[in-house]
Amino acid sequence: MAKVELKQPIVAEISDQLDGATAVVLVDARGLTVEQDTILRKQMREAGVSYKVYKNTMIKRAIEGTVFESLAEKLEGPTAMASTKGDAAAPAKILYDFAKENKALELKCGVVDGTYYDENGIKVIATIPSREVLLSRLLGSMQSPIASFARVLKQIAEKDAAPAEAEA
Repeated sequence: MAKVELKQPIVAEISDQLDGATAVVLVDARGLTVEQDTILRKQMREAGVSYKVYKNTMIKRAIEGTVFESLAEKLEGPTAMASTKGDAAAPAKILYDFAKENKALELKCGVVDGTYYDENGIKVIATIPSREVLLSRLLGSMQSPIASFARVLKQIAEKDAAPAEAEA
């Protein structure tokens, strides 16, 4: 069997992961122990994130002509790829949190919602609160003035009602 025939399924597998992906993050996982890698993979699976180590040449072939093509400049050394079709911030959050505790894991770069981010950009995305948290904060900030206004109206109504009761 020719080498090309062996490589085509791997490139196709990567292409399938990238098709419809909302985010892809590349990391250098050199130096992680088997135990640490197992823990990381479990966290990724639970979040619906695909995480796998591929040869850089295979990733380069799969990203050619896609929105992920900008990742090619960081494809040096051992590279693990985390991709998701769900929550775009999930790979960045998991990898960033894991890298804080395990210095052997290094963030390289990523593409989130079609935009390329370097290592620092991925760190910023990882620290952004989830959509649910942001929505609850927005709702809370919208309710606060309304609730304050309602309390003031209630106090005014109670104040006006108190003299009327005293006269009766």
